[in-house]
Amino acid sequence: MSNNDLQALSLATMDDAEELARAEAYGLLARLWWAPPDAALLQQFAVAVTEAPQPGAFLEAPWQALVAAMRATTEDAARQEYVALFEGVGKPEVFLYGSYYLAGFLNERPLVALRDDLARLGLERDPSRGETEDHVACVFEVMRFLIAGDDVAVCNLEQQRRFFRAHVQPWVERLCEAVQAQPRARLYAALAGFTAAFMQVETQGFDLIE
Repeated sequence: MSNNDLQALSLATMDDAEELARAEAYGLLARLWWAPPDAALLQQFAVAVTEAPQPGAFLEAPWQALVAAMRATTEDAARQEYVALFEGVGKPEVFLYGSYYLAGFLNERPLVALRDDLARLGLERDPSRGETEDHVACVFEVMRFLIAGDDVAVCNLEQQRRFFRAHVQPWVERLCEAVQAQPRARLYAALAGFTAAFMQVETQGFDLIE
């Protein structure tokens, strides 16, 4: 996965390779937040490139930290950490849902607003997935779709900007801060660090086109 320099990022002038890199980044983040990594994913990280095309690029250090954390963990350790942080009995240590950060409770008005916007985009929840649409992995999957999808009436820069501003930017960095504050978070602290840095890149990119 390529890394982009925060200062040079301009979504309005991105070429196809850069757009693909953004879509892949969102897809990877969705996968890592959805469930602990399996053996195949850990193997991919074992051979992952850690240097950015430009030395000192903004995402290089958090990406290297994530790669190192993935290489240092095991399937069992990653699963135990994921369960301890996000699937605890009763109230988990960290919630992965936007409604919690935006309204203080699950299944609140932010989820309703998200569902309304998804309907306008022609998207609906996969009934086979037990999580609500405001799960962080779900909103990242929507961003991936809006970048890489074929329907230009829906999958375009303006729709990306609107969705990001409404349903990603307002809360995802707060989630990352909550994860990094957990003493038992190791792999997921690194994931939170990379996620937060990527959100900053995306935020500045969208700022440049307004």
